[in-house]
Amino acid sequence: MRRLCLAAAILAFAPAAGGKTVRTAAAAGIPSAVGACAASTISQIGTRVSGQPDSGTAVSYADGLSQVSYALAPQVGDWRVGDEVRVCLVHAALNCPTGQSRGGFYEVTNQRTNTSWTEQDTTLGCGGS
Repeated sequence: MRRLCLAAAILAFAPAAGGKTVRTAAAAGIPSAVGACAASTISQIGTRVSGQPDSGTAVSYADGLSQVSYALAPQVGDWRVGDEVRVCLVHAALNCPTGQSRGGFYEVTNQRTNTSWTEQDTTLGCGGS
């Protein structure tokens, strides 16, 4: 199994007031309605924790979305930075605080490899710290 490496932190969330992280999906071109899809490209691929190969999988996209998992995702092993992908929101987090859009599950299909990965955009869900 191919091990993924990461030289820099890849979570694409911006700090907000009070130390919480917030991503504004609509501003970044990330699908914000369940069933909506958009085109993007892979900007970074790596592990959940830099330098720890078995810590999970993390992928960032040019539109600002990141997916992160505690599990290793073997289908991502053949993905490359620059690959074109189709990003679809398949489940939106419910009852999140106002202005917080993290916690959605996205299915991302790599157009080169024709493989998909469905994962949340955070390991914490909305309201997590």
